[in-house]
Amino acid sequence: MQCIRKQASRSKSEELLHQAQSKKVASLNSKLLGMEDDPDLQFLLSGTELTKVRSGSWKKTRFYKLQEDCKTMWHESKKTLRSRQTFSVDDIEAVRSGRKTEGLKKYTDETQELRAFSILFKGRRKNLDLVASSEEEAKHWVSGLEKIISNVSNLCQQLKTEHWIFNCLRNADINCDNKMSPEELKSFLHDINIDVEDNYVKMLFEKCDKANSGYLEGEEIKLFYEILTQREEIDVIYGEYAKTDGLLSATNLLEFLVKEQREQVDLAYAVQLIEKYEVDKTAKAKQMMTKDGFLMYLRQPKGLIMNPAHKSVYQDMKQPLNHYFISSSHNTYLMEDQLKGPSSTEAYIRALMKSCRCVELDIYDGSDGEPVIYHGYTLTSKILFKDAISAIKEYAFKTSEYPVILSLENHCSVEQQKLMAHHLTSILGSALLTKPLGESMPSEFPSPEDLKGRILIKGKRLNKLEASFYDQSAEEEEESVTEEEDCCDEEEEREKPQEPKKLKLAKELSDIVIYCKSVGFHGFEHARNSQAFYEMSSFKEGDAMKLAEKSANECIRHNVDKLSRVYPSPFRTDSSNFDPMPLWNAGCQIVALNFQTPGRDMDLNQGLFRQNGLCGYVLKPAYLRDRGSEFDPITLTRGPWLKQKDFHVMVISAQQLPKVSQKAYSIVDPLVRVEIHGVPADIAQKETRHIQNNGFNPMWNENFQFDLYVPDLALVRFVVEDYDSVSNNDFIGQCTVPFTSLQNGYRHVRLFNKSGDLLSSAALFVHLMAADAE
Repeated sequence: MQCIRKQASRSKSEELLHQAQSKKVASLNSKLLGMEDDPDLQFLLSGTELTKVRSGSWKKTRFYKLQEDCKTMWHESKKTLRSRQTFSVDDIEAVRSGRKTEGLKKYTDETQELRAFSILFKGRRKNLDLVASSEEEAKHWVSGLEKIISNVSNLCQQLKTEHWIFNCLRNADINCDNKMSPEELKSFLHDINIDVEDNYVKMLFEKCDKANSGYLEGEEIKLFYEILTQREEIDVIYGEYAKTDGLLSATNLLEFLVKEQREQVDLAYAVQLIEKYEVDKTAKAKQMMTKDGFLMYLRQPKGLIMNPAHKSVYQDMKQPLNHYFISSSHNTYLMEDQLKGPSSTEAYIRALMKSCRCVELDIYDGSDGEPVIYHGYTLTSKILFKDAISAIKEYAFKTSEYPVILSLENHCSVEQQKLMAHHLTSILGSALLTKPLGESMPSEFPSPEDLKGRILIKGKRLNKLEASFYDQSAEEEEESVTEEEDCCDEEEEREKPQEPKKLKLAKELSDIVIYCKSVGFHGFEHARNSQAFYEMSSFKEGDAMKLAEKSANECIRHNVDKLSRVYPSPFRTDSSNFDPMPLWNAGCQIVALNFQTPGRDMDLNQGLFRQNGLCGYVLKPAYLRDRGSEFDPITLTRGPWLKQKDFHVMVISAQQLPKVSQKAYSIVDPLVRVEIHGVPADIAQKETRHIQNNGFNPMWNENFQFDLYVPDLALVRFVVEDYDSVSNNDFIGQCTVPFTSLQNGYRHVRLFNKSGDLLSSAALFVHLMAADAE
């Protein structure tokens, strides 16, 4: 979160005073970030000129400098209305040294490799491609920014709040006298998303102005900070259990953990928490926890909504590949819509870094003999196939070590297919799976564990996989065979051919399709009798939704043995998404969504795959892996899937919600909606009232109750919106968590923005209780 109020102009003397104090402020912030006297940080605080690269002809020199909050980057601009521009470290997705982006590869030469670097932003903001004057300067920039990003993200919530408020106070002190007037106090409150009456400002000011001087300074500002950050709800909870001279003893803390948090722990564990989170050395020595230590615990991972054990890989990863839900992307190459949006290798990188394990490549003949990727018959831009494969090679396993599937929509001539096969084998090397695992013909899929670090190709194959074990001469006879395109292929859908399209397939490309051979779907009976386990079908969303609604149990049984892929309708020209829940309920593994398009459906995808160590694979419940399963998410007959729960949610408060509008005096009116997504019987949502003019510390204290029938498949989504009486509410933040990953008790809920990136400080505070229904 940033203080976004536009800085008022200062007089010359005020500006000199401001500059004189900046070094002191920067020193305090660098210490808070654990980077005191860091040479890279000092370099960034001094700033340098960098060449900004946009095209072959647009290369401009601009001055860049880290501001004294050690978190905001300032750079000059030649635009009349934007002579000064800033962006926050919180907005940065990654910093890459060298000519790694498409822009730097295209518009700079190899001699600039060691001086070039890129700043990549979250969301849809364009990359910032830069060239330093020397290799040493480039290293300072890359190393400094990476350290700041790392240190900021690792700050505990308490220190993040202190850092943010300290710099908002600094921003509000317009005349740089280290004092706060009533006017500056009110401006500061607007900065942190609170709109208050003048009488309240006057009351708060008089309460802190102990010296009756007409302004606040020193200890008075500290008192103001303590009043501002007081958590009334924490006071109540702490007071109920702090039964030992007004403090929490280890025994008191254990009582809280067992009774409220429903944790099965012992006294030694409570002592460990005090040792780890208590901030007062005297209290810690007596094995006591103060209110500050208690709040520190509640804001650490152990106190958050999601079970910490589920943040690492905790599921059995040795089941067959088709027994998992697999995080999957559609039209992965697109950054925006599928009519005229840009294609980019960066889109593959972003999807893979978000643990996507199945990416799509639509490949066509390139005019210069090199295959290209784009959305056929549209105005989307093109990228080289080999560049996409190189990006996939570099980033496939940075977030997850489990296998990646490349879904090929092949529209190339035989000659360019041969070149595709060459690029795949030469670039991916040993990572590419080119033959079945083991010495004999398999009867089922290998597991994600077996396939760690491997890349699989999904596409057409000229013959059966069994041919891999036949005499080589027998394969040669099949080389000229043609094969029908997948009857559900989306490109066919768009072209609407009168007759099934024939595709001449290059043997070199066919041979590297191993476990994911694309075939048409001709009914469940045909699939049972004629389809090998490694032959998989793709379904457009409409067909898949009908099957999931009318033949859900047959879908489930089909997906016990085989893989299914579902993709959005070709008519979604805006690259919007569909609800993935009905398809997961029916056991479909590869539900491909447009990762470039934020919204509820992508939130659900991110929520499902946030568990299990963000590895991109989630083991399906046992009844979705059983060939004889009677489970039907529509009818819900009796069975092991029915584990009815009473789920109680109390939405208590929120902290540091971001502003929706960048206007200085815009304040949010937040409300919270709790949604349940799962089988039809579990779908529900309930909403709090809205709180007027308070995004800093709104409080609701509202209780909701939900009945869940199939908790294994349920996702819980918390949505915060800015209420508007005359138009649609504006989105502020959300968090989606699998029901089975929730922790009971008092929990903080970290919020994510529209693009699925974590908001630096914003959180909800809730109380959850799930119990077996009577």
